[in-house]
Amino acid sequence: MSSLASPVLVGRTAELQVLIDAMTRPPAVVLVEGEAGIGKTRLVHAALSRLVSGDRSVLLGYCHQIREPFPYGPVVEALREIAGRLPAIEALNPVTGALRDYLPELARALPPSPRRPNDPRAERHRLFRAMRALLAAVGPALLVIEDLHWADDGTRDLLRFLADQPPRGLTVVATYRREDLGTPGLPLGHTYRHPPGTTSLVIPLRPLDVPGVNSLARALLNRSDLPAPFVARLHERTAGIPFVVEEVVRSLPDAEGPDALDRVGVPLLLREAMAERMAGLSAAAVSAVQAAAVLRLPVGEQLIAAVGGDSTGLGEALRVGVLREHPGGRYGFRHALAQQAVYDAIPGPDRRPAHERAMTALAAMEPPPLVQLAYHSRQAGDMEAWLRHGRAAADRAAALGDTALAVEVLEGMLADPDLPEPDRGPLALALSRLAATGLSHQRVVRLLRRLLRDDFLAREVRGEARLNLGLVLCNQAGDSAAGRPEIMAAVTELHDRPTLAARGWASLALPGWGTESLATHEEWMARAEALVATAGTPELAAAVLANRASFEMTIGSPDAFTVAATLPVADPSTAVRREAARGYCNLHDAATMLGHYAAAERFGKEGRRLAAETGAQYPAYLVDVSTVRRNWLTGRWDGLRDRAATLAELATETPLIAVDVWLVLGLLALATGEWEEAAGHLRGAGMDAPDARFLPVVVAAAGGLVELHLARGALESAVTEAEQAVARLRRKGVWVWGAYLIPPAVTAFARAGRLREGAELVAEFAGGIAGRLAPAAHAALDHARGALAADRRPADAAGFFARSREAYAALPQPYAAARAGEGEARARLALGDRHATSALAELAERFGALGATHDAARCRRALRDIGAESPLPRGRKGTAGALSQREREVARLVALGRTNREIADVLFLSTRTVETHVATVLRKLGVRSRTEVAPPV
Repeated sequence: MSSLASPVLVGRTAELQVLIDAMTRPPAVVLVEGEAGIGKTRLVHAALSRLVSGDRSVLLGYCHQIREPFPYGPVVEALREIAGRLPAIEALNPVTGALRDYLPELARALPPSPRRPNDPRAERHRLFRAMRALLAAVGPALLVIEDLHWADDGTRDLLRFLADQPPRGLTVVATYRREDLGTPGLPLGHTYRHPPGTTSLVIPLRPLDVPGVNSLARALLNRSDLPAPFVARLHERTAGIPFVVEEVVRSLPDAEGPDALDRVGVPLLLREAMAERMAGLSAAAVSAVQAAAVLRLPVGEQLIAAVGGDSTGLGEALRVGVLREHPGGRYGFRHALAQQAVYDAIPGPDRRPAHERAMTALAAMEPPPLVQLAYHSRQAGDMEAWLRHGRAAADRAAALGDTALAVEVLEGMLADPDLPEPDRGPLALALSRLAATGLSHQRVVRLLRRLLRDDFLAREVRGEARLNLGLVLCNQAGDSAAGRPEIMAAVTELHDRPTLAARGWASLALPGWGTESLATHEEWMARAEALVATAGTPELAAAVLANRASFEMTIGSPDAFTVAATLPVADPSTAVRREAARGYCNLHDAATMLGHYAAAERFGKEGRRLAAETGAQYPAYLVDVSTVRRNWLTGRWDGLRDRAATLAELATETPLIAVDVWLVLGLLALATGEWEEAAGHLRGAGMDAPDARFLPVVVAAAGGLVELHLARGALESAVTEAEQAVARLRRKGVWVWGAYLIPPAVTAFARAGRLREGAELVAEFAGGIAGRLAPAAHAALDHARGALAADRRPADAAGFFARSREAYAALPQPYAAARAGEGEARARLALGDRHATSALAELAERFGALGATHDAARCRRALRDIGAESPLPRGRKGTAGALSQREREVARLVALGRTNREIADVLFLSTRTVETHVATVLRKLGVRSRTEVAPPV
């Protein structure tokens, strides 16, 4: 079955190089080992394709599972390919004439047949010598024998003879499956010890890891990227076996969500392959394999026996590789599709009793595996047991903090068309409650919307289900435009359940979402607190309290830390502590935005602890993404781009909650002069639909876009962006969020000559943050005042910038401090202060150390303009051909596809200077074209 080979070779770079080296350095014997579909044939042919054409004879032979009697068939088949490479007859060893009867196609090119000896053993030895002599005559040669595990004894003996005494120019390559060998561990039939001077290698091929599966699937689908959950599920279902990956991918519908893989089923070729393997087993082995297929998961021998297998059959199934041993003395299939293929082939009347036996055996375990019991109950048709075990499994998982498993169990039950109608409502409510704490949401949203649309739910549960749907849409999906109307409708439906309605009002009260004013949010929060005040529901009370704490911290209230200290972190109830976890994770985000970094770190640590303890995945993810923003603000930029990109990949199903990540990626790109990348990331941070996204991040992203327009000289666009963003902030009325918008907005107004508007904005900002615990906003206020005074009142500007620099440094915000310091230095230069030159040179070094190469280049340009120089850091000593700092900056922009003119604009250089740097980069990297330049690490 050498056809089980992937058409795309991935993840085999080391193995490929080893094989090519052996092929080009005869004599050599190479055995390529691996299970069916692992890519043995593809590896061999990839190596052959890389050899110099015509440099050596390539002879291919194939062993077949079903073969007609023909001695030494695979080798004889291979030798038929050498007709055009044979020397003259007189140059051939006379013993090669013994091959005339075996190779009639070559009879005219071979010496006369010698007289046959009477001893069959002597005849066989002469035949082996003839084949060896013929291979020596056409050397150098590659003899490739595929599927050695199916070779007859004669072929094995012949190959062993050639391997023991290989001609100097011969390389023998054989592929085989260890599990199908007649004698385990001996592909050549006997122990082989290679002779001196002969290379002997065994190249084992292992399954692909997740990145390898990703590369293979992308190549097969001709896609540049694939969703991470899809790739993870594909790896899980195929065990990383290339052939199985290929068959599954080729069977996919257009969608590439993880659910699509479950709908594919078992590809036909894989189904046929498993049927072929089962056909060669004894009845006892078939029973053991079928029992393992019914049980699905790797299990112990006793459980397989209880369902219908026995030790003898299990041992045979293991020897031939249909089943494999897993850690802990458990036995199961290589991958899920193999299990499914065998299970589907079991006749229906035989499955039900097998599942009943599995139920009996599993129920006797302590504690009983409830998820497995629910599965086998459903397959056995016992609906009452299925519902009982399914509910119990979800409850246990939730109690243990495994929210993802609880959601998965309930989703599966609700998706079953045979679920009794009266049971849908309770299960839907349970699912919606749990979904609010997890990350995965798409299937939950689809299920709840269908249940609400089709009127499956009773009136008394519709409001709660709708409320939870709205919460999931607002939080996990990050889609407040869809979620908030659902919450609004839910609080109306919950008029007779006021304490539950309080949860909805408390959610609507968080000012980061929606277009309502802060006063409206305050009214809604008060309404929520009034409704929950008389209720005896600790979980709902904790939910409202968590939102109150989040509300206070978000607006920079003086009471924020006092309210935060009242969160019930030690409550015995998991549900109550889960609300406290959500509160702490929100506090981490809000404190980060305000500039309380030490407090944010404490909140984040406590939030992560509680989230892990209670299974609250969503709040824990929020801490991760807002930590990326905190790292940006506090100058921890080393490796930050990679960390942010990794978190973005985790949010493929929930991209809208990763807005902090896109904000940071955009600001990093802005600091290095990657204009197009910066624009794309900042729009992904909420600027695509600013009124429907998380407003504190939207405001910061708008500030980044204003900076981007200013850097590119697009003053009109900068002013327009600033006007729109300020209008949103003014409508909401939470001015502490303006810390990252007001300074660039005021700068844009000042450069446009609209000083009056700039002054009014500064005054409005000052009034809005007065009395607020928002150190970042107060530092930004002085920065904005400095920007307003920069052109006309340099002495005032220098003072404002100095105070801002000191405030930013105390937070700490080193990048913002350097930006304020640059404003101060430029103001002092305008005043004729000669010490400002050294300050500007020092700032260039600080920007460079952070990684803000565009800012560093701007400072150096200012120094050049006044006749001062600030030399760039030199490359590492002793590294021949190493790029200098400037050359690394140029190389990075070249790799991004920037023209010389664009690079010159970013780095404040002349186009001619850039041309020189580009030529040097190409020379040092040893490449001929700009397209071959990779971003420097």
